[in-house]
Amino acid sequence: MRLFGRNDLALLGALSVALFIMFSRPLGDVLEYAREIEKSTGLQLLPGLVILVTVFLFQQLRQRQEVQADALLAEAAAKTATDRAAEMERLVGFGQALARSLDEKSIRDVVAAHIPLLLPGRGAWAMVRESVSDPENVEGLVWQTLTVVGDSSSESRERAARRALGELDPSIGATEADVCFPMIIAGRPVGVIGVCAVPPLSEQSRSVLAAAGALLAVSLKNAELFREVRENSVRDPLTGCYRRTHALEVLENELRRARRSQLPVATIMFDVDHFKSINDTYGHLAGDAVLVAIGTRMRAVLRGSDLKCRYGGEEFLIVLPDTPGAGAERVADSLRRDIESHPVKWGQGEIRVTASFGVAANLSGEVDAIAMVGRADAALYTAKQSGRNCVRQAEVPEFLSDEQSTPSL
Repeated sequence: MRLFGRNDLALLGALSVALFIMFSRPLGDVLEYAREIEKSTGLQLLPGLVILVTVFLFQQLRQRQEVQADALLAEAAAKTATDRAAEMERLVGFGQALARSLDEKSIRDVVAAHIPLLLPGRGAWAMVRESVSDPENVEGLVWQTLTVVGDSSSESRERAARRALGELDPSIGATEADVCFPMIIAGRPVGVIGVCAVPPLSEQSRSVLAAAGALLAVSLKNAELFREVRENSVRDPLTGCYRRTHALEVLENELRRARRSQLPVATIMFDVDHFKSINDTYGHLAGDAVLVAIGTRMRAVLRGSDLKCRYGGEEFLIVLPDTPGAGAERVADSLRRDIESHPVKWGQGEIRVTASFGVAANLSGEVDAIAMVGRADAALYTAKQSGRNCVRQAEVPEFLSDEQSTPSL
């Protein structure tokens, strides 16, 4: 707090002059008395007094400078502590958001929202490495971008990421200006976070980004495990097809979507002919081999969007979105012929396999998955009564008029 402002300097000067005039005579008497003491004793009082006053003033000045320096250091330390607290708060927020994310899409959204906040004003990006089943991809790996802040090409980001993981020689053709932080879980790299290196990163910022990479790696691994657990819970481990409960849920959703969009949906029910005889003749392991082969033929013939389900035992259900009854009948016949033309190898011989099929298309406004599956199952029973190894279309219930049934029927 300042005691005197700029307008008070004249007043302060006048006050100093007045004090000097008021005390000039007593000061003179003191100086005269000091001279007499110097003459009588031989001491040099005035020079000593001047030295003491000078040293005192110098000491006061130095103490003031030290106080100012300590204040600046305290201010800088307080600012550093505030910045660190803010960085840690952003890091904690990032970790909490990741903890609530159990799939890749939600993780991608969290990364896009929080990575720019960890180091505001800097260019940044995050990439993950995923496995792919592509014969042309020798490594079986592909880089996917989670988020990008600023301008950078995917090629430069991938090069920087591979250099960070030691997959490229860092001394050859390195033009990237980013600092990279690998994301590693259980000793396996899953991705890289990169940030612009200008201005230079502090050690605290590097620690924050390294921690962010570790959090993101754990979250990606958790999402992978969650996906695997979910897949195992809804898939039949023998055939790779979905289980009944999941298939019925999907069919109900497709029926609701079809009611809104007025698009057709069809189902196919089929089972292996004389499956009990196969088990009794060749054994249950042979029966399992037949079921595995059925799952393989379904994946080979059907579309990726068609849901394949092992409904129970040797009975299977197929859900065909955007497919009318006539189209589903053609699909069923193609699958029937494919199964018949691919005998299952067993031991030194082969097991000839055939299947019977029932097809049902959705009725106008229908949302009952069980009822639709029941019609397909009834058509399957008709196929079995007709001699097996054939396809039969479900009949429209008598209480429905022609306008209420789909045109494909």
